Amino acid sequence: MSITAKSGRKVRMPTAAEDAKINAGIAADRDAPEVTDGAFKRARPAAEVLGTEVVAKLMAQRRPRGRPAGSTAASTKVPVTVRVDPDVLEALRSTGAGWQTRVNDLLRREFMPHR
Repeated sequence: MSITAKSGRKVRMPTAAEDAKINAGIAADRDAPEVTDGAFKRARPAAEVLGTEVVAKLMAQRRPRGRPAGSTAASTKVPVTVRVDPDVLEALRSTGAGWQTRVNDLLRREFMPHR
């Protein structure tokens, strides 16, 4: 069975047998036990366990969401639309994460060899 996510992407749901196998694997993993309702009831705030000074230091080191400060370059990249053959796109994507940066580098070497 599959369901459709808000994005329109189809998500295949596991069968009952697959789900049982997944749950058996979770139950057998001693390094990641399932958190029970009792464990949640015994949970205490971090400040109570670690102390307010430690929590304050940890919170001070916490990075805010979004881009790190100062990461925006003076000359940002410009989004473009380029039409390429499907096999070319697949070959580019198959090189893994960062493929768009590698395309940029390839174009730079080809058309701007002096840089």
